[in-house]
Amino acid sequence: MCGNIRYEVVGEPEAASICHCASCRKSAGAHSVAWVVFPRGSFRVISGIPALYRSSDHVSRTFCRECGTTLTYQHDEDSDSIDVSAASLDDPDEFSPTRHVWLEDKLAWETVNDGLSHFERGSSDAS
Repeated sequence: MCGNIRYEVVGEPEAASICHCASCRKSAGAHSVAWVVFPRGSFRVISGIPALYRSSDHVSRTFCRECGTTLTYQHDEDSDSIDVSAASLDDPDEFSPTRHVWLEDKLAWETVNDGLSHFERGSSDAS
C-alpha cells in the first residue's frame, strides 16, 4: 500500500486460494484472504524489510511495518512454498482463485457460491 516493501515473484503459481481460516482473517482484518502460492525460490524481497510475525507454532507471516499490509504466509512444514497475499500484488487480477479453503471457519454471512472448488479444511480435504 505504501510502497515501502517491494518484492518479485518469477514463474507460475502452484495454487490460488481464498482462505477462510480464523488466523488469516484475524491477521488481515478481513472476512477472507486470497493467497497465491509460489515455489519458495521464486519469491524475493527487492526493497524494504518486512516485519515477521509467528502467528502460531508452525506459521510465519510477513507484513509491512509502515502500513501493515499483509504480504506472505509460510508454514514450517512446507518450506518449499510461500503464499503471497493476492491483494499485495501489483496486478491481483492476474491470478484468479480456483478454490476456497478452511470453509469450516467461514463467517456465516459470507457467500461462496462462485463455482470454485470447496475444501472444509486444507486443500487435501475435498467437500
